[in-house]
Amino acid sequence: MQKVAVIGAGTMGNGIAHTFAQSGIKVNLIDISQEALDKALATISKNLGRMVAKEKISEEDKNNTIANISTHTDMIAGVEGVGLVVEAATENLDLKLKIFKSMDEATSDDVILATNTSSISITQIAAVTGRPDKVIGMHFMNPVPIMKLVEIIRGYSTSDEVTNTIMELSKKLGKTPTEVNDYPGFVANRILMPMINEAIITLHEGVAGVEEIDTVMKLGMAHPMGPLQLADFIGLDVCLSILNVMYEGFGNPKYAPCPLLVNMVAASKMGIKSGEGFYSWGHGTKDLIVSNQFR
Repeated sequence: MQKVAVIGAGTMGNGIAHTFAQSGIKVNLIDISQEALDKALATISKNLGRMVAKEKISEEDKNNTIANISTHTDMIAGVEGVGLVVEAATENLDLKLKIFKSMDEATSDDVILATNTSSISITQIAAVTGRPDKVIGMHFMNPVPIMKLVEIIRGYSTSDEVTNTIMELSKKLGKTPTEVNDYPGFVANRILMPMINEAIITLHEGVAGVEEIDTVMKLGMAHPMGPLQLADFIGLDVCLSILNVMYEGFGNPKYAPCPLLVNMVAASKMGIKSGEGFYSWGHGTKDLIVSNQFR
């Protein structure tokens, strides 16, 4: 795998591009927005700079990593000559289906098409292509350059050969790939999102406040951050989307999103990305300050 394409220059996309490039693989980073691409390169450079400062990599390693990344606003040109396409666009089914249909038409038949989706059916995505055996899920964890896990999700028709190829490639990236089957939420989010949703329900019902809920889970369950802080970090809109996929996919009311979460997303309170969620993030420090509405 000498060259890959990554579609989407957001948080996950730039992290995935960073990881491939640091492993010596050429990356075509694709986004319709040149501004998003420029921001992604700046983020990658900043993150690599932190690694240099901590003496985890050298300045030469940083420069080589950046040199391995080229940016493209033309999707068709961006996938030319690649052996793998990793889609990391917004968690929206219609958008992903459109991208995969385009990638199927634009790439040769031997190119593997992967999605970083956190919950959407690999089988459903694969169905719009003429190569369902070569469509697979590569669900990286955020922040991608640091987190070791990659959920490798097999669709109904994903071949053993493609699965083995992606498992081995993930190991070369320094990751720990874990193979799972294609059901709503896979493993990570099928377990994580109900916990986050229950924390929001606990807040909604007045059982405890934001800080109290997160403190119990951090100190009592040894979680590195509380579920409400984690929800802000993931993005409340993303949490809502994943819960809806599981609710619709299983038809089980235990996955129904809390009305508070629905209202917060409707009010554009998305967490870190909007500057406010369960906590306030626009105050310029790393201190956790609970949003005014929950004080």
